[in-house]
Amino acid sequence: MAAPVLRCVRKLLKLVDFTPVPRRYRYKKKWATTEPQFTASRLALQNFDMTYSVQFGDLWPSIRVSLLSEQKYGALVNNFAAWDSVSAKLEQLSAKDFISEAISHQKLEPESGLSPTPTLDCSPNLRCFTFSRGDVSRFPPARLGSLGLMDYYLMDAASLLPVLALGLQHGDIVLDLCAAPGGKTLALLQTGCCRNLAANDLSTSRTGRLHKVLHSYVPQDIREGNQVRVTSWDGRKWGELEGDTYDRVLVDVPCTTDRHSLHEEENNIFQRSRKKERQMLPMLQVQLLAAGLLATKPGGHVVYSTCSLSHLQNEYVVQGAIELLANQYNIKVQVEDLSHFRKLFMDTFCFFPSCQVGELVIPNLMANFGPMYFCKLHRLP
Repeated sequence: MAAPVLRCVRKLLKLVDFTPVPRRYRYKKKWATTEPQFTASRLALQNFDMTYSVQFGDLWPSIRVSLLSEQKYGALVNNFAAWDSVSAKLEQLSAKDFISEAISHQKLEPESGLSPTPTLDCSPNLRCFTFSRGDVSRFPPARLGSLGLMDYYLMDAASLLPVLALGLQHGDIVLDLCAAPGGKTLALLQTGCCRNLAANDLSTSRTGRLHKVLHSYVPQDIREGNQVRVTSWDGRKWGELEGDTYDRVLVDVPCTTDRHSLHEEENNIFQRSRKKERQMLPMLQVQLLAAGLLATKPGGHVVYSTCSLSHLQNEYVVQGAIELLANQYNIKVQVEDLSHFRKLFMDTFCFFPSCQVGELVIPNLMANFGPMYFCKLHRLP
């Protein structure tokens, strides 16, 4: 029995080339540096499981499943195109404009005998269509309309809430401090209220994307006139560059972009090489919000927003910026009550009920928008 086995082994040994490989051709894999054990998205999920299970308690498992599921989108109608026919086409898909629905419900409440809701101080003229709760239908890709502009812009519908909360009024001078890739900038222009709009982002590659969005959705005379200005300055220094200048400022800061971090490896902030950058995010966010407040005229308003669930990047940043302005600049800032937003838009979004400062949209399988945190601040005269 042993003899046939030995013969087979000898044959195999003859087939194997044991000639030493010259040193210059040798290669040893460095597993620790070249092949990380976990992907960035997996590291993000581990981080969220540790932190958000404590922050949200029993709500975290359902939020977790929703974050890992396919995101829902809304269709922001381009008012510079043939918006009426575009709206009609979207209605044929059984989608509804969640903003007009909320406003109409608000007007009907006094007649129904319910306690009146505070007047909805939101930016006007925005139309965004969404499918109803539980409906996972997708909008078809936007197309060029008869006027040579795209019909609508697909975005997370929750991203419109900061723009609505800003409460733009006709003739306002507006700053979008962290504007790219351009969805909220486009929404600001759709209101028709901006006398001047400064759209800034430090990253030149991201401002390139912003230019593409504006070129596809906004008429040339508005893009190339004095109404819109696109810059790539350091937003942290805006208070020094143009202090006390703007009526309304949107500060949609860089954050951990929770949903993106769970689904995309490219440009993921949970990459090992970006660990320090991630740890420094709250400090950067405080600096950007403080700069936005300093750029605002006394009596003006700022909306701070992120697409993160982390209270370290949300409520704590707001409180830190308020303290910074009070201590270093003797400027008083007041947080505005946005609880009526929660009531008005509860049919479309799922709000976290225990948010102490501002409002937080949390993902839910029936309404899988967000996450989106937003807080409105009033710089007192």
